[in-house]
Amino acid sequence: MIILMVIFVYPVLNVIAISFSDYQSIAKGTVTIFPQGFTVSSYTYVLKDKMVYYGYGNTIAYAAVYTLLNLLLTSLIAYPLTKKDFVGSKFVTVFLTITMFFNGGLIPTYLLMRDLKLLDTFWVMVIPGTVSAYNCFIFRTFFNNIPHELSESAYLDGASDYRILAQIILPLSKPLLATFALFAIVWVWNSWFNALLYLNDQYKYPLQLILRNYLFVIDNNQLQQQAGVATSVNPLMQRKIDPKGVRMAMVVVTMFPIMMAYPYFQKYFMKGVMIGAIKG
Repeated sequence: MIILMVIFVYPVLNVIAISFSDYQSIAKGTVTIFPQGFTVSSYTYVLKDKMVYYGYGNTIAYAAVYTLLNLLLTSLIAYPLTKKDFVGSKFVTVFLTITMFFNGGLIPTYLLMRDLKLLDTFWVMVIPGTVSAYNCFIFRTFFNNIPHELSESAYLDGASDYRILAQIILPLSKPLLATFALFAIVWVWNSWFNALLYLNDQYKYPLQLILRNYLFVIDNNQLQQQAGVATSVNPLMQRKIDPKGVRMAMVVVTMFPIMMAYPYFQKYFMKGVMIGAIKG
């Protein structure tokens, strides 16, 4: 366990240490898990770029709406599947299972987004992938573990299915909801490929695509500089800021919110996933 912890924790600490180290220490390659020649110049360089703030705002908005829709639609699909008298239960189950093994493909999906006039809009980053068949099955199993007597009592009191779901089932499913909320947030936070495909307006880019472009420019400029071509990296050198430090600072800025969220949701992981995966 200790070995595994070192394997997973060391790269994170190394990235953080490099981001806070000065030009000379990074160039020498002597930085391990502690900063050498402590400086925040890399962060100053990164945070002065207004696109970083646009990326943060866009990603937070995408993650919030995507997570809300994901949990809402998944719950609405899973709940009817727990009903024995639901006529279309078998058909829906088979339909969902098929989507777990086959998808429309990259080009057909792009054409669909174009025909729906979703390209370069907010919703193209939210709607695709909102419903997960795997999540639906986990939710269904979790809902089946909730005593049916609670729903039957509510029926006798005149409650509708929507009210039972909202006031009984979902409040009892908080561990599962919290777990899959974090999964959804992390999925959106780490996603950049859909934005690369569907978005043209850079002011709508999520943070990860901005990071990807940032790293691409730095790496490309370094290669050109090594070949003797004047590039935009030269100002970094003149200010004694190592491109690697800037790269690592951008990585830390990107992953910081998720690192802060994990401790809060961690207590729900095992309980939420295990209860949902094991049928009682």
